[in-house]
Amino acid sequence: MSQEELANYCNVSRQTINAIENEKYDPSLSLAFELADKLCVRVDELFLKE
Repeated sequence: MSQEELANYCNVSRQTINAIENEKYDPSLSLAFELADKLCVRVDELFLKE
């Protein structure tokens, strides 16, 4: 899934998704749940550092 597709699903900009991916922006709790839902993961899994 592209950043643009994910952004459209969550009603945010592609730049917001990019900033989240690059740890330059912390999403709201509601956005974090939307992202987790669309990506089929738990919210805590979105923010685990490997």
